[in-house]
Amino acid sequence: MEKHQMIHHYHIAGMSCDGCRTKVEQALNRIDGITATVTLDPPVATITMEQHIPTQELQKALSAVGNYTIAVDTHTQENPHAHDQVYPKEHHHHDQHVNSNAEDSKGNYYCPMHCEGEKTYEKPGNCPVCGMALVKKPEAKQQAQYTCPMHPEIIKNQPGACPICGMDMVPLQPTGSDEEEQGYLLLVRKLKIAIVFTLPIFLIAMADMIPGNPLHHLLSKTAWSWVQLVLSLPVVFYAAWIFFQRAWQSIMTRHFNMFTLIGIGAGAAWLFSVVALLFPGFFPERFKMDGAVYVYFEAATVILTLVLVGQVLEARAHSRTNTAIKELLKLAPNQATRINNGQEETVSIDRVQSGDLLRVKPGEKIPVDGRIDNGETSIDESMITGEPLPVSKRPGDQVVAGTINGNKTFVMKAEKVGADTLLSQIVDMVNKASRSKAPIQKTADRISGYFVPAVIGIAVVTAVIWGIWGPEPRYVYAFVNALAVLIIACPCALGLATPMSIMVGVGKGAQNGILIKNAESLEKMNAIDLLIVDKTGTLTEGKPSVEKVIAAESAPEAGVLQYIASLNSASEHPLAQATARYAKEKETTLLPVTGFEAVTGKGVTGQLNGKQAALGNSKLLEQLSMALPDNLRETAAKEQSSGKTVSYLAYGHEAIGFVVISDKIKETSKEAITALQKEGLQVIMLTGDNPQTAAAVAGELGLDGFEAQMLPENKLDYIKKLQDQGKKVAMAGDGINDAPALSQADIGIAMGTGTDVAIESAAITLVKGDLQGIAKSRALSHWVMRNIRENLFFALGYNVVGIPIAAGLLYPLTGWLLSPMIAALAMSLSSVSVIVNALRLRNIKL
Repeated sequence: MEKHQMIHHYHIAGMSCDGCRTKVEQALNRIDGITATVTLDPPVATITMEQHIPTQELQKALSAVGNYTIAVDTHTQENPHAHDQVYPKEHHHHDQHVNSNAEDSKGNYYCPMHCEGEKTYEKPGNCPVCGMALVKKPEAKQQAQYTCPMHPEIIKNQPGACPICGMDMVPLQPTGSDEEEQGYLLLVRKLKIAIVFTLPIFLIAMADMIPGNPLHHLLSKTAWSWVQLVLSLPVVFYAAWIFFQRAWQSIMTRHFNMFTLIGIGAGAAWLFSVVALLFPGFFPERFKMDGAVYVYFEAATVILTLVLVGQVLEARAHSRTNTAIKELLKLAPNQATRINNGQEETVSIDRVQSGDLLRVKPGEKIPVDGRIDNGETSIDESMITGEPLPVSKRPGDQVVAGTINGNKTFVMKAEKVGADTLLSQIVDMVNKASRSKAPIQKTADRISGYFVPAVIGIAVVTAVIWGIWGPEPRYVYAFVNALAVLIIACPCALGLATPMSIMVGVGKGAQNGILIKNAESLEKMNAIDLLIVDKTGTLTEGKPSVEKVIAAESAPEAGVLQYIASLNSASEHPLAQATARYAKEKETTLLPVTGFEAVTGKGVTGQLNGKQAALGNSKLLEQLSMALPDNLRETAAKEQSSGKTVSYLAYGHEAIGFVVISDKIKETSKEAITALQKEGLQVIMLTGDNPQTAAAVAGELGLDGFEAQMLPENKLDYIKKLQDQGKKVAMAGDGINDAPALSQADIGIAMGTGTDVAIESAAITLVKGDLQGIAKSRALSHWVMRNIRENLFFALGYNVVGIPIAAGLLYPLTGWLLSPMIAALAMSLSSVSVIVNALRLRNIKL
C-alpha cells in the first residue's frame, strides 16, 4: 500500500551564501525518512516526510553543521502537522559587514571568483573564501555639481568658467576617482617599491656567478646576507604584506586558496633565511653549501614581486571584463532640457520626474524613458538593441534613455526615471548575471576544494623524496623543490575560468540587446534542441489592426462595431486596443458595460442593454452555449485561411457578426526561423488563434509544426510532454498568457516589447523583441561555453604539467629543475592568461 507523504515548508535563518544552502540541505537529507530541498532566496526548506518529524530534531541536525535555525513557515505550509517552532535568531556569517541575503544586499563589492554566489559586501577588502581582492560593482554615478569659489550661489552640472568672474568652477563636493583605478594604482606603487628593493637583492645573490665575485672584496658573504635581509623588509612587510594577510585569513577560515600556497612558500623561504642568518649552527651539514647555510632572500622577494606583477596585470585585465557595463553606464546623460510653463530649463537628470515634458535636440541622448509628445525623428538605438540602423519615431512611440537622437528636435513625456529606466534595468540585470554561477563551475569548485590540500601534500612528498634519495646537498634540493611545487600551483586560474567568461559574455549579450538573467541560462541555451514560439508579438508585429467588421443579415454593421468596441473598452489585450482605435476612427459611441469578465485564452463577456454579450473565439461561444450560424462560420473561415484573426460577437443567444484583425508577420521572422532550423532546432508554434489562421502563418514561415486554440494551461502541458520525451525546450513569448510556459521551459525567452510578467518569467529577454535575437543567443552561448572549456583545459593542464616539473620529475631524465622564481612567474601569468582568453569574447560577431 502506498504511503501517504507529507510536505512541510520551513523558514531557515542564518544562510547567507550558496555554501550555507548546500550545507543545510545535506544536513537535512541525512535524517532518515525525509527528502529536503533548500532555496536561498527565499530561505525556505521544502521537506517531504512519510511521518512527522519534530522541528527540534531538524534543529539538532542543523546545529551540528552551523549556526542555523529552522521554524515552520506558516505562510506556505501545505500540511501543517508541526506546532513546535524554533524562532530564528540573529546570525552573522563570515563577515559582520555582509548582509545575510545576497539579493537584498546593499553591498557594492563582490568576489570576482563568485565563491559565495551573488553575496556582496558593504566594504572593500578580501574575499573570506579565496582571498582575492573584492571588486566594486559598476554603477551609475551621482550627478556631480560645480560652483564658483568666489560666487557660491552659482551652481552648474558641468565644469567650466563662472559666468560672473570667469574663474574655473570647482566641484561642489569633493569627488574621488574610480575605486577600481585607485586599487590598480596602489598595486602599481607597491610593485615599484618591490622592484626597487628586490633588484639589488637579486644582484647580490647572483654575484656568486661572476668570476672572482667582486662583491666579496667589499663585504663578507655573511654581511651581504644581512644587507639582503634589510632590503627584503620593505618588500615583505609593505609591498607584499597583503599576500601574507590573505594567506593567514585563508588558514583561519579553512578556505585554502592561491594565497595559502604563496604565503607558505614565500614565507617559509624568508623565515628559513632569517633563522639561517641568526642561528647558522642550528642546521646540519646537509643544509650547507661551501660551509655556510644558503639563504633565500632573493627567492622570497623575487617570488613576491612576480606575484605582484601578476596581480597588477590581472587588475588591469579584470577591469576590462566589465567594459560592456561601463560603456552602457556612459550612455546615461547627466542633464535634460525640461519645459516648465512654456519655458525651457536645463536640469540635472535626477531632478526629472515622471510626467515632465522634455525637449531633446539633434544629437542629444534621450534623458529618460518615455514617449514622443510632439515631433518626429530617427533614433540610434544600437547600444540597446545591437542594431546599427536608426529607427524612425513618431508621436506616441516609445523612446529609451541613453539612445541618441538624430537630426531633428522633439518633445517627449517622461514615464520612467532613475532606476526604473530600461538602461538602469539592463545594467542591474547584467551585474546580477555576471555574478551568478553556471552549472559547469560546480566541477571547478569541487576540484578547487581539494586542490590546495593536495598541493601541500605533494610538496611534503617532494621534500621527503628529495631529502632521502636526492643528491647532495639533498636537504637544499628538498627545500627548493618543495618550494617550487607550492609556488607554481595556481587554483586561482581554475577559479577564474568560468566567471571571467560569463562576465564578458553577459556584457557582450547586453551590447547586442540580449539580456541574460543568470549564467545557468547562458549554459543551457547551448543545449536547446526545440524552440516553441507564440504567434502574436513573437512571430508577428504584435500591432494588430482591424480590417473590417462583418455583420449577420439581421444585424447592422454599425451596431456590431458598437457592441464590439463597448465590450473591449475595459480590456488591455492588443486585439481590444485595435478595435478601440478602429471604433474611434469611425466615431462610434460606446455603450455602458456591466458584469465585464475576461476569459483567459478565449475572450471577454459582459452585459449590454441588459443582455448577455460575448466577444472571442468559437471556444468561448461553446462555453456559453451560444449558437454560431453556419453562414458566419463559413465567411470567417475564408478570412482565417489567409492568416487573419477572427473574433465573434454574440448577443443574446447567438453570434451576430465578427471582426477581422490582421497582424503583420515580422520581416525578420522567416530569416530567423530558417537560420535556427539550419542549426538543427525544431521550431513549433503554439497559439490561441484558430487552426486556419495558425496553418496559414505556419505555412508562410515554414515551421516544423503548430498547435492552435491553445490555452495557457495547454501550452504548459505541451512543454511538459516534450520534456518528458527528453527534449530540451526553449519557449519564446511576450504575453501574460505565455508566463506559465516560459517558466516551465528549460529556457524562457521573452520579447522585450512584451509584458513585464512575461519578461519576469523568462531567463533571456530580447530587447528588440526579434527572433533573430534567439539565433544570436545560441551563438553567444556556444562561444561562451567554448571559452569556458578552453579556460578550464588551460588551468587544469597548466597545473597537471607544472606541478610534476616543479617537483623534479624530469631531473632523472634531463637534469632539469625548476627555480621557484620561474615557478612564481608562471603562476602569475596563468591567471592573466585565463582572463585574456575570456576577453577574446568581446570580439566575437553575433
